[in-house]
Amino acid sequence: MSLIQTTPLKRVCILATEGVFASTLMQAKDFFHMASLRYGKQLGLGFTAAFEISLVSPDAQPVKSFSNVMITSEAGLGDAELIILPAFWDDFDALKKRYPQILDWLRQQHAKGSLICGEATGVFWMAEAGLLDGKEATTYWRFFSEFKQRFPKVLLNQDKHLSDADNLFCAGGVTSASDLYIYLIERFCGPSVAQGVARDILFELQRSYSPGRIGFGGQKQHHDVIILQIQQWLEEHFAEKFRFEDVAREHGMSIRNFMRRFQGATGDKPLHYLQRLRIETAKGLLSATRKSIKTISYEVGYDDASFFARLFRQHTELSPNQYRRQFQHKDGPA
Repeated sequence: MSLIQTTPLKRVCILATEGVFASTLMQAKDFFHMASLRYGKQLGLGFTAAFEISLVSPDAQPVKSFSNVMITSEAGLGDAELIILPAFWDDFDALKKRYPQILDWLRQQHAKGSLICGEATGVFWMAEAGLLDGKEATTYWRFFSEFKQRFPKVLLNQDKHLSDADNLFCAGGVTSASDLYIYLIERFCGPSVAQGVARDILFELQRSYSPGRIGFGGQKQHHDVIILQIQQWLEEHFAEKFRFEDVAREHGMSIRNFMRRFQGATGDKPLHYLQRLRIETAKGLLSATRKSIKTISYEVGYDDASFFARLFRQHTELSPNQYRRQFQHKDGPA
């Protein structure tokens, strides 16, 4: 199943404000510039960028980063299919007062369908704009307490390094942001480009957490509380052996009613949803660990590695070994 976004990616905006961590800003710039070059080559444009990546500031003026590096803004706030909010080190109240236009910009862009991503303190901008009210979010662990006090309506998940809900993505730090950017590149440009960027940029990235799953947040924007509870249960127990009949009965439904309600709420049949959870987890394990295919198959819930491999190919058009090799094989930048 392809993750390519139906809306083509024309522009990525990366927000620059006073006190921004230049490393997190340039992290996003490098990831998406590499993706733009690779995607351009895939589209037959040669070594030419396929979409624009702009460093933007609220007043289109240069800003001084946390480490006193002057960052030149390439434009003011404008339209983009994807907006990146890097981490900053500054008093957030002072930043809000200095840049009041940021909040309206984020609300307007989100209403138009833009994807918005925050890294660490960058998530504060989305929360302050009210976009995360009633939705799951995360941030860097040092800011959990302040975040909870400032934004009590946001469902802060302290156990996750990545979250997504309603085209709003949160990354706790640099490593999880790398995983997020690879996911978004795959969504907009396809798996080949994403895996190429991972080979070019990630090098020997070491995670302190298990690779997570993103891409399911959009399927939680419904009001069926029982189905939401079942989705959460599936995310925690996806590798276990169970029957959907038992899940339905435990939640007071017949299997027929459960199947109808689940697909109506999420757009997916329960089995397909479960398979995607398992395959997305397997993709993270294949790219980030050296575990055998058989071990990964077992860890995501399949005793039969051959069946797992066939299912993996159905979802990704690649075998598990092919998927892993695309991350591990070294080649040129495009």
